[in-house]
Amino acid sequence: MRLAVVAPRYGPEVIGGAESAVRMLAERLTGVRGWPVEVFTSCALDHLTWENTEPEGTTVCNGVTVHRFPVASRRRLEYFELDARVRVAPESASLELSRRWVALNGPLCPALVDAVAAARADAVVCTPYLFATTVEAVGACQAPVVLHPAAHDEPALYLSAVRRMVADVDGLAYYTEAERRLVDRVFRSGARPQAVVGLGAGEPAGGGRPGGEVLGLGDRPYLCYVGRVDEHKGCAMLAGYFAEYKARHPGPLALAFVGPVSDRAPEHPDVVTTGVLPEPDKWDVLAGSLAMVNPSAYESFSLVVLEAWTAGAPVVVNAACPATMEHVTRARGGLWFDSYRSFEVALERLVSDGGLRAALALSGQRYVARHYRWPAVVARYTRFVDGVVARGARPRLQRRRLPLVGSGAHYERGG
Repeated sequence: MRLAVVAPRYGPEVIGGAESAVRMLAERLTGVRGWPVEVFTSCALDHLTWENTEPEGTTVCNGVTVHRFPVASRRRLEYFELDARVRVAPESASLELSRRWVALNGPLCPALVDAVAAARADAVVCTPYLFATTVEAVGACQAPVVLHPAAHDEPALYLSAVRRMVADVDGLAYYTEAERRLVDRVFRSGARPQAVVGLGAGEPAGGGRPGGEVLGLGDRPYLCYVGRVDEHKGCAMLAGYFAEYKARHPGPLALAFVGPVSDRAPEHPDVVTTGVLPEPDKWDVLAGSLAMVNPSAYESFSLVVLEAWTAGAPVVVNAACPATMEHVTRARGGLWFDSYRSFEVALERLVSDGGLRAALALSGQRYVARHYRWPAVVARYTRFVDGVVARGARPRLQRRRLPLVGSGAHYERGG
């Protein structure tokens, strides 16, 4: 089975849920199952600017052939102006206006679309749903297309250009049951092949250092957040809640933000912001934490929740996120919050009760072992793709190219 994978950006440097997920899956399909996998992606790594920073051409990354194509236009201020208009009533936006939104969201890579349309592939895998590379590739491909939506309930999901694109795909692969229910509610997609595949969690790969030593906290107890430090991920809310908690409960407890910083780093004497850490250090930080907190309301899977359990830490999640709530309630591996008060209660319980922390972490570990080890995930996925290919490709509805982006000011970081 020859697979072509389309992703807006790709590589170990990319800290992004859907992009990291498809990279890990591609590496295992190549290395474990022996499927030839070719990735078609942009020359950009930064999803905020879409600046071409990587060389155009073909390389091999961890056994996977990667083709990079230049982005035709960096992100422009016009995107933010249109987004502010569209998100108020996305269902009411015309097809042309919604296609304009997708084009401005980017990345526009005409050469990528041409290349994947001509690729010798039995199936094309596209992810995530809201980027121009996905929308254009789905319409251009003759081979059966499997979409990994990585969807959560946000305005872009309701755009007519997205609805048209989803109607064109031949199969839908989800990360959680909550995502499947959301996509079926919005698009009535139940007649097509679909499967909840999930994602695999690797074994802990720590370096053996105490997490507090990695963070420069010594023996102080700490919570951690691992992922992109971004307001859209709930980081500002988490920092604010933690500051309020510390004002009410003085003591040694600290909070560490681990990951690339998209927004301004939180400023508080008990908050540490590390930036990106080497993998062994990340695992050591998870293993040493009282709990890993994921405040995001917009997750389609959240691998770091599974990694926290694998490392032996319980989790605290945002009750507004169906995907992370699905993990926590099924695994019985953590607590959740829907306000500052419930956040405070969750922390008080975890800080004061080592037995509870251990029991939650152990329950989470068992959940990961049952459902989310890579051999089981690869087996589910390959059976699903085999079935989609056997059915063949649907007639495509959307074959027009997205409108070119040729006016408006460029977006510069900090501008």
